[in-house]
Amino acid sequence: MYVAEGNIGKRVELLGSQLDCLTMSETIEEVARIVEARIPTQHVVINAHKINLMAKNPELKAIVNDCPLINADGQSIVWAGRMLGYDVPERVTGIDLFSELVAIAAEKGWRPFYFGATEEVVEEVVAKHQAEYPDLEIAGYRNGYFDESESLAIAEQIRDSKADLLFVAFSSPQKEFWINDYKNVMKVPFAMGVGGSFDVIAGKTKRAPVWMQKAGLEWFYRFIQEPRRMFSRSVTGNASFLFKVGKAKMHRY
Repeated sequence: MYVAEGNIGKRVELLGSQLDCLTMSETIEEVARIVEARIPTQHVVINAHKINLMAKNPELKAIVNDCPLINADGQSIVWAGRMLGYDVPERVTGIDLFSELVAIAAEKGWRPFYFGATEEVVEEVVAKHQAEYPDLEIAGYRNGYFDESESLAIAEQIRDSKADLLFVAFSSPQKEFWINDYKNVMKVPFAMGVGGSFDVIAGKTKRAPVWMQKAGLEWFYRFIQEPRRMFSRSVTGNASFLFKVGKAKMHRY
């Protein structure tokens, strides 16, 4: 397993999850070291929803905490960390890191592989990135609709592409499980889950305005777009997360 170098002393335990208190630039430096090391490495981000999932799923918790690089995706994680006395500098969201890495890949000659969403969406994302970065050499892409029996063949396809970066657009916890199960088959140096990022980049869904992101209201923007689907995660889930933060603060003092 890759052992992080640049974030020594910046890893803390927050609400049952490990967390690297890194800025975006520090994270990118760590990713560059990972790509150069050529050791299959899984990256994750955590938010309130994932903290809740980890509390209920020991296997997911083990996978997340075993990752050498774990970023704060949600503003809720930044606030919770600071309330509990940790120096969490900023959010490093999955979609922002994904976009930054694609730009850097075009400069450095890293070859990304895109995996997930519908065929139409993933093709649109690839086309947009290729148009924006003409020097970007794409290792390959595949939609996210498949039977579990196809997983090994897909992992081998990704391995044969000789990709340097893998972006997996599944929801949690499916993306964490799948990358963990097949990372040693794929042999991609850096693999990260990007959730619904493909849909946002392709224009299928909209991301919250910047002011809502900074105010920690991105969850509310998603809720008003899909109230039925997001009710449990956004309302019940956030209440559960706040309870965990309050309990942890009481325990500390």
